[in-house]
Amino acid sequence: MFVVTGLPVAILFCLITMLGWGSWANTQKLAGKEKWNFALYYWDYALGVVLFSGVWALTLGSAGPAGMGALENFRGASPAALWDAFLSGIEFNVANILLVVAIDAAGMSVAFPVGVGLALVIGTVKSYLQEPRGDATLLFAGVAAIVAAMVLSAMAYSKLPRAPGRKWFRGVAFAVVAGALMGFFYPQLMRAISPSFQQTPIQPGLLTPYTALVFFALGLAASNVVVNTAFLKTSGLGYGDYFAGSGRLHSLGLLGGAIWMLALSLNVLASSVAGPAISYALGQGATLVAAIWGVFVWREFRDAPAGVNPLIAAMFAGYVGGLVLIGVATR
Repeated sequence: MFVVTGLPVAILFCLITMLGWGSWANTQKLAGKEKWNFALYYWDYALGVVLFSGVWALTLGSAGPAGMGALENFRGASPAALWDAFLSGIEFNVANILLVVAIDAAGMSVAFPVGVGLALVIGTVKSYLQEPRGDATLLFAGVAAIVAAMVLSAMAYSKLPRAPGRKWFRGVAFAVVAGALMGFFYPQLMRAISPSFQQTPIQPGLLTPYTALVFFALGLAASNVVVNTAFLKTSGLGYGDYFAGSGRLHSLGLLGGAIWMLALSLNVLASSVAGPAISYALGQGATLVAAIWGVFVWREFRDAPAGVNPLIAAMFAGYVGGLVLIGVATR
């Protein structure tokens, strides 16, 4: 299987993770412009995740001198390891959909910082306790700076005109649950993967990253049948609406899922060198990339009143400073 052995490549993979996790939602934005509901989009997103994981496992996951091929690893995997990877996919999927519900109820300014900020803190702390790698002081200082940037983002969003009738308390509750689940999915996934897989033999019963990612994707898809069906019904839609979509709309969802899964795959490969906590924290710098898209491309602050620009500038400074601290923590 293909593995990463050098720190520069590992950091590069984490930066690509940032770009992927911060950019995949643009495909949903484009689909939304054609009145394609998120619940409809999400079926193709889940399918894109599954297809990418399978192709990834059968190509890079089955070639190269390190470790073992994905199929060979699957035959020797323990049920406990397969379940850990599968459960991590369920956790992420439920969290991702709940976050969308939270944003709809409370707005981006409240739900996103609460959900993603909580996920960042939980995921980084738990990953570090599971496998302590890197300078803890610099790592958690960087996490604190990114959380502060998220708070500044919330303050900036709060200045925008608000839609009336939003159920703020319900939205915050959904965001907290989403953030907790999203924070636990990454450590759960890494628990299934053999430690130091890039330089030591795969431990009996444990998984290569490629096998783990396939079962992560299967967990996401399986839970999607239940969770997204409910989401679909509450949106007043049915399966017929999904099949009535154009090829372009379906391709946007597939592309979004593939981009997100590529980002996760590279992040997991990088974790063997940089450490899971640092890889995850750097990957969650995707909020910076999403903010850049929102501010400069989608122009989400075009209707903001005077005085918002300093908050936006401070937000970007917090993101950049936090990412630099996390990157330096690898030394």
